[in-house]
Amino acid sequence: MEQLYEFFNRKLKSTPTAFLRYKYGKIKWDGRAFGIVGPRGVGKSTMILQHIKLRLDTSDTLYVSADHLYFSEHSLVELADYFVKMGGRHLFIDEIHKYEGWSREVKQMYDSYDELQIVVSGSSILDIYKGMADLSRRFPIYEMQGLSFREYLRLFHGIEAPPFSLDEILDHKALLPEVKHPLPLFKDYLRRGYYPFGRDEEFGMELLQVINQTLEVDIPAHLQANVSLAKKLKSLLMVVAKSVPFKPVMQRLAEATGISRNDIPNHLFYMERAGIITQLRDSTGGIRGLGKTEKLYLDNTNLIYALAPEHGDIGNIRETFFMNQTRVMNDVTSSAISDFEINGKVFEIGGRKKGQKQIGNAGEGYIVKDDIESGYANVIPLWAFGMNY
Repeated sequence: MEQLYEFFNRKLKSTPTAFLRYKYGKIKWDGRAFGIVGPRGVGKSTMILQHIKLRLDTSDTLYVSADHLYFSEHSLVELADYFVKMGGRHLFIDEIHKYEGWSREVKQMYDSYDELQIVVSGSSILDIYKGMADLSRRFPIYEMQGLSFREYLRLFHGIEAPPFSLDEILDHKALLPEVKHPLPLFKDYLRRGYYPFGRDEEFGMELLQVINQTLEVDIPAHLQANVSLAKKLKSLLMVVAKSVPFKPVMQRLAEATGISRNDIPNHLFYMERAGIITQLRDSTGGIRGLGKTEKLYLDNTNLIYALAPEHGDIGNIRETFFMNQTRVMNDVTSSAISDFEINGKVFEIGGRKKGQKQIGNAGEGYIVKDDIESGYANVIPLWAFGMNY
């Protein structure tokens, strides 16, 4: 136990609190039990430690990582029992998916210790959702994404700006009065701004490690598969990275990767839930449903520069950014006449010379232009959509 407390205090001491992620204010932190999930590297652990540092008393709070050596000889239930007997009230368990059989023990803890708040977090989204299914509605789950352009400005450059709703962005209210020229900052964001560790000198190497860990460890562990699956996932990822955005033809993907055609949709789904790719679907699945996939993208623009910089088509980068930033607060689907549709509004993405022809028959259409600082009428600068959360 002493090792766990030393680990906790060391992590807490090094946790900054000046900048809080968009998700912080949306979580009901006083809930009896809940989970926080998101792709590797987006800042879940930091946000939890910030909450502890800002709001809780360390005398009755403990943060642990489920892959700590302590758990090679002790169970989660043992920890909870001892912690409660010592007056503990708030138990945060990070990397929960790395503890085998965690959902069964967390359920036992929930049922046995009414006075104990239990918060779990991890990057294996699929594994956590699967485990949470056993816990019924008692454990709400909060999903967290990487930095928006707005958050990047605050964390990387100390530039303050509030979030703007989609309607406010379309009404040209998303402004940056502190910034004369947003485009240089925007270009930098596209390369390294989605992940909080983008300021590190070894960012490129660290991002590749995140990708490898996701494909080699997280997904195979969830599926209880062998190392051959990781090779197939990497092969599929590179095909996607060099081809996006494109409408997936399962047979062609199967031929290019050697993966069974019937397995391709499942592999794409696992990679999407792990924060590696994004699938743009039509609206047939309903709100947040699983409609037919119309296009495949890498999850964010940083991944494009990391995986296939020589294939970093500017059109692909623009569409990836729009999809990535708008999906957090909106239901984004494909459009029959343009690139995207959100709540009946259609959006065509392009450069400064993009015309209105594509959306001529749209009831409410917008031209989203890169390389412009400000918009007018139905023309909106691309960077402004990075202010949505």
